[in-house]
Amino acid sequence: MIKKIKSTSDEFVESLSSKERNIFFEEYKELLLSELLLAAMERDDISVRKLAKLAGVSPTVVQAMRSGIKKDFSMKSFFKILNGLGCKKLMVELNGQLIPLDISHSFKKE
Repeated sequence: MIKKIKSTSDEFVESLSSKERNIFFEEYKELLLSELLLAAMERDDISVRKLAKLAGVSPTVVQAMRSGIKKDFSMKSFFKILNGLGCKKLMVELNGQLIPLDISHSFKKE
Protein backbone atom coordinates (compact mmCIF):
# COMPACT_ATOMS: atom_id res chain seq x y z
CA MET A 1 0.00 0.00 0.00
CA ILE A 2 1.28 3.44 -0.94
CA LYS A 3 1.20 5.99 1.85
CA LYS A 4 -0.05 9.37 0.70
CA ILE A 5 2.18 12.21 1.75
CA LYS A 6 0.23 15.10 3.23
CA SER A 7 0.96 18.66 2.30
CA THR A 8 1.75 21.22 4.96
CA SER A 9 -1.62 22.86 4.35
CA ASP A 10 -3.44 19.51 4.75
CA GLU A 11 -1.63 18.90 8.02
CA PHE A 12 -2.50 22.40 9.20
CA VAL A 13 -6.21 22.02 8.41
CA GLU A 14 -6.34 18.61 10.07
CA SER A 15 -4.78 20.06 13.22
CA LEU A 16 -7.63 22.57 13.62
CA SER A 17 -10.62 22.04 15.86
CA SER A 18 -14.01 21.75 14.17
CA LYS A 19 -14.82 25.37 15.01
CA GLU A 20 -11.42 26.61 13.76
CA ARG A 21 -11.80 24.55 10.58
CA ASN A 22 -15.20 26.14 9.85
CA ILE A 23 -13.73 29.62 10.34
CA PHE A 24 -10.76 28.73 8.14
CA PHE A 25 -12.95 27.51 5.27
CA GLU A 26 -15.24 30.57 5.49
CA GLU A 27 -12.20 32.85 5.22
CA TYR A 28 -10.78 30.68 2.44
CA LYS A 29 -13.99 31.05 0.39
CA GLU A 30 -13.81 34.82 0.82
CA LEU A 31 -10.17 34.79 -0.34
CA LEU A 32 -11.09 32.74 -3.42
CA LEU A 33 -13.82 35.19 -4.35
CA SER A 34 -11.44 38.12 -3.96
CA GLU A 35 -8.77 36.34 -6.03
CA LEU A 36 -11.31 35.48 -8.75
CA LEU A 37 -12.37 39.11 -8.99
CA LEU A 38 -8.75 40.36 -9.01
CA ALA A 39 -7.77 37.89 -11.75
CA ALA A 40 -10.75 38.75 -13.94
CA MET A 41 -10.16 42.49 -13.54
CA GLU A 42 -6.46 42.08 -14.33
CA ARG A 43 -7.19 39.89 -17.36
CA ASP A 44 -9.55 42.50 -18.78
CA ASP A 45 -7.46 45.45 -17.55
CA ILE A 46 -10.54 46.97 -15.95
CA SER A 47 -10.59 49.46 -13.08
CA VAL A 48 -12.83 49.40 -10.02
CA ARG A 49 -14.75 52.43 -11.26
CA LYS A 50 -15.25 51.05 -14.76
CA LEU A 51 -16.42 47.68 -13.45
CA ALA A 52 -18.79 49.39 -11.02
CA LYS A 53 -20.29 51.38 -13.89
CA LEU A 54 -20.66 48.28 -16.09
CA ALA A 55 -22.21 46.32 -13.23
CA GLY A 56 -24.50 49.06 -11.99
CA VAL A 57 -23.11 49.02 -8.45
CA SER A 58 -21.08 51.54 -6.49
CA PRO A 59 -17.28 51.49 -6.70
CA THR A 60 -17.31 50.90 -2.93
CA VAL A 61 -19.05 47.54 -3.44
CA VAL A 62 -16.53 46.42 -6.09
CA GLN A 63 -13.55 47.56 -4.00
CA ALA A 64 -14.87 45.85 -0.88
CA MET A 65 -15.34 42.54 -2.72
CA ARG A 66 -12.01 42.88 -4.48
CA SER A 67 -10.10 43.56 -1.28
CA GLY A 68 -11.98 40.99 0.77
CA ILE A 69 -13.02 43.65 3.30
CA LYS A 70 -16.73 43.12 2.79
CA LYS A 71 -17.66 39.76 4.26
CA ASP A 72 -21.39 39.76 3.64
CA PHE A 73 -22.79 41.06 0.38
CA SER A 74 -25.87 40.27 -1.66
CA MET A 75 -25.89 37.66 -4.37
CA LYS A 76 -27.51 40.30 -6.56
CA SER A 77 -24.42 42.51 -6.26
CA PHE A 78 -22.14 39.53 -6.88
CA PHE A 79 -24.03 38.50 -10.03
CA LYS A 80 -24.12 42.09 -11.28
CA ILE A 81 -20.34 42.22 -10.96
CA LEU A 82 -19.97 38.89 -12.76
CA ASN A 83 -22.20 40.25 -15.54
CA GLY A 84 -20.07 43.41 -15.64
CA LEU A 85 -17.06 41.18 -16.24
CA GLY A 86 -18.89 39.46 -19.10
CA CYS A 87 -19.83 36.26 -17.28
CA LYS A 88 -23.00 34.68 -18.63
CA LYS A 89 -23.17 31.36 -16.78
CA LEU A 90 -22.12 29.91 -13.45
CA MET A 91 -21.53 26.16 -13.07
CA VAL A 92 -22.82 24.39 -9.99
CA GLU A 93 -21.91 20.82 -9.13
CA LEU A 94 -24.80 18.82 -7.69
CA ASN A 95 -24.36 15.12 -6.96
CA GLY A 96 -21.41 14.93 -9.34
CA GLN A 97 -23.28 16.60 -12.19
CA LEU A 98 -22.42 20.10 -13.48
CA ILE A 99 -25.44 22.32 -13.91
CA PRO A 100 -25.08 25.64 -15.76
CA LEU A 101 -26.93 28.59 -14.23
CA ASP A 102 -27.71 31.37 -16.68
CA ILE A 103 -27.00 34.61 -14.83
CA SER A 104 -26.99 36.94 -17.84
CA HIS A 105 -30.67 37.89 -17.60
CA SER A 106 -31.41 37.66 -13.90
CA PHE A 107 -29.11 40.40 -12.60
CA LYS A 108 -28.87 43.05 -15.24
CA LYS A 109 -27.86 46.56 -14.34
CA GLU A 110 -30.86 48.56 -13.12
